[in-house]
Amino acid sequence: MIAATRVTARVIAIIVAMGVWATAAADAEDGHGDEETGFVSLSRQEQAEAGIEIERAQRRPLRTTVALPAEVVVNGYQSARITPKIPAVVESRHVHLGDVVAAGQPVATLSSVAMAEAAGELMLAAYEWRLVRELGADAVSGRRYAEAQTAQRQAMAKVIAYGLTDEQARELAASDDIGAFAGRFDLLAPRAGTVFSDDFVVGELVEPGRVLVEVVDESTVWVEARAAEIPDVARNDPAVVVADDGHRIRGKVVQRHHRLDEATRTQALRIEVDNVDDALHPGQFVEVELETGLPEPVLAVPQSAVTLLDDRESVFRMEGDEFHPVPVSTGRSVGPWVVVRAGLEPGDRVVSAGVFHLKSLLLKSSLGSGHAH
Repeated sequence: MIAATRVTARVIAIIVAMGVWATAAADAEDGHGDEETGFVSLSRQEQAEAGIEIERAQRRPLRTTVALPAEVVVNGYQSARITPKIPAVVESRHVHLGDVVAAGQPVATLSSVAMAEAAGELMLAAYEWRLVRELGADAVSGRRYAEAQTAQRQAMAKVIAYGLTDEQARELAASDDIGAFAGRFDLLAPRAGTVFSDDFVVGELVEPGRVLVEVVDESTVWVEARAAEIPDVARNDPAVVVADDGHRIRGKVVQRHHRLDEATRTQALRIEVDNVDDALHPGQFVEVELETGLPEPVLAVPQSAVTLLDDRESVFRMEGDEFHPVPVSTGRSVGPWVVVRAGLEPGDRVVSAGVFHLKSLLLKSSLGSGHAH
């Protein structure tokens, strides 16, 4: 009885094995023997119908041009705001809006009680210092000698700080006519440039720090671009400023602001431009073109080639008429390209269009509801 049972079990095992072999053979004849190996097979016609496009993974320099809206502003490093340092009355003006001035040129004449008092102090201190110096250190105490010298120097520094030039201060100190100086002095342009603003009138009482004249050197200007995300550029990188009339002017990046604008939440990028032929003017709206990316060749594929499979970035690599999903490690994206750090070799053919169709077929096959080709 036991021997008969063993024979029966052996016969059943042989029958099952033969059934499995027959099924596998039938699948092989139908061409579905590789449907579970994780690739998609399509004929040339099926590829065309699915819109499949192929791109080779190659090493290439990734440079792209980004255009940003921008505004022309004055070059703050080549401009000056001229202000009085003491309360004064404007007696006369010497420049007008748009005038070109030289460094040291008077822009306005002011009169001030504070300057008159400081001038009197200087003349008295200078007289005392001359007297002590003529008597000599042997005839006066060391203390008096030092005090006279210090007082004269302090009075000299005071009138210079108020607005006199060094030469004017020395002439005042050497003068014996106290009534010759009535507190008048000139505001001088500290640099050459064009009078950009002159917001004052003759006879006006002006306080310290009030900007009377702004002088700007427009030989170079700044162009400030703003965006929510500034491209990856560095100082001295080239830039092109495009005016409304299409005029293109080359410049360079000089500063990338690190603080966001509180109102617009945008970041600013400053470009310096040689203002040839006075083509640009502060307040003018322009466009800035920036080249960004990677100048050295890197292995890259189109961004459209990369998809997520099982939560991993992957591409479909073409091998004959088969499309194999390959996990990849990607880097930064530049324009339509993405850097591939690992997973592909130069020359590999990857699908750049029709990826979603291949992904659908692969997922359908993995669910057992169809074939991946």
